[in-house]
Amino acid sequence: MQKTWKTAAAAGLTVLAASLSLSGCQDSGKTADGRVKLSFQIWDNAQREGMQAIADAYMEKHPDILIDVQVTSWDEYWTKLDAAAESNQLPDIFWMHTNQILKYANYGMLADVTELYQDEDPEYYTKHFSEISLNNARGSDGRLYGVPKDKDTVGLVYNKVLFDQAGVSYPDETWTWDTLCEASAQIYEKTGKYGYMAYADEQLGYWNFVYQAGGYILNEDKTQAGFTQPATRKGMEFYINLQKEPWCPDQKYFAETNPGTAFASGQGAMYLEGNWNLMSMMEHNKDIEGQWDVAVLPKCPDPMEGDGRATISNGLSYATGARGKKLEYALDFLKFCGSEEGQRVQGLSGAAIPAYNGLEDTWIHAFDKFEHHLSVEHCVEMFPYGVQSVNNASRPNWKTQVNDLLIRIYSGDITLDEGLELMQKQVDEAEEP
Repeated sequence: MQKTWKTAAAAGLTVLAASLSLSGCQDSGKTADGRVKLSFQIWDNAQREGMQAIADAYMEKHPDILIDVQVTSWDEYWTKLDAAAESNQLPDIFWMHTNQILKYANYGMLADVTELYQDEDPEYYTKHFSEISLNNARGSDGRLYGVPKDKDTVGLVYNKVLFDQAGVSYPDETWTWDTLCEASAQIYEKTGKYGYMAYADEQLGYWNFVYQAGGYILNEDKTQAGFTQPATRKGMEFYINLQKEPWCPDQKYFAETNPGTAFASGQGAMYLEGNWNLMSMMEHNKDIEGQWDVAVLPKCPDPMEGDGRATISNGLSYATGARGKKLEYALDFLKFCGSEEGQRVQGLSGAAIPAYNGLEDTWIHAFDKFEHHLSVEHCVEMFPYGVQSVNNASRPNWKTQVNDLLIRIYSGDITLDEGLELMQKQVDEAEEP
């Protein structure tokens, strides 16, 4: 992101203050029948219907508003949003990811929504959203720059057919890392198919094992890494060494074949998947419906700290630009998105687990439409030991480097300890973009 954003942010403070006035003097951007048109940009086509349902519910109450839900691919989304921010032409409403929110908020591009529910209940956010959900929507200054949209966990997806063929019991809450390995070995021996597929990923990979072992990627104030901590090393050593087992593909395999693809084609029995992909998996893999399920993550049998349980928990936010020409309308829609009604609509659509506490069952019941039961309730059961997805303001300047070092460890180019030392240095010395 170019440094000119900072200048634009400073120049826009007066504009922002003025635009918060409910004067009704808004920019054009109206439909032929006089309605105010708001653009709503997202990146996930699987959630289009859910977002449209929320827009429809809002428009029913506000017939003078037309909300246009627009979907682009992940990469195109951020390319366009960066360009739009630079030219002060951000969409009226858009999703904000935790990977990006600090950058956009710190450069003054996002509207501060900390006081959005002040007239309704000064404690609205803390009453209805978890600390993880709120932290996912905060800027470096602790203010809220997005309304929590959803929350997630990472679960263990498994192929029931391969388990049955190998005579292995299905995963449950008693499973540990040892059980995972034992089951994988037996499945490989009996069926010739891979067991657990441990691919080099963060949220859907080693981060979970690090925190289960009692380690951490970033310390509490997010100023230093924890790669050289003994517990972190324990989790990463276990995860990386799985590649040495005959029942686990190596990273060259994953460079050509996505683990989800390998799983759907019956080439592997287990891998980690985010709950946000489960609805899409059910809808796009009808041929294997009833042949797979999801369980809670296995725990570390001998953690150096904690009880051995952890799952990375992330969540998106609804956001709007700080200097949007239709800011008052956008903020009112965001307020609806964070309401119990708006969050319930999202849950019932199956788009994602609502961030709003107490509405988790709406997402669970969205799966009732399928003939075969999928145990998605296990995704919700893991929230009590969820760990906020790792992020800090300098992450854009260390994320790729750390991932590259991980691959070098896998390839044997550097040792585990050498790699962890270099990862520590990359994070600790990285500066904000």
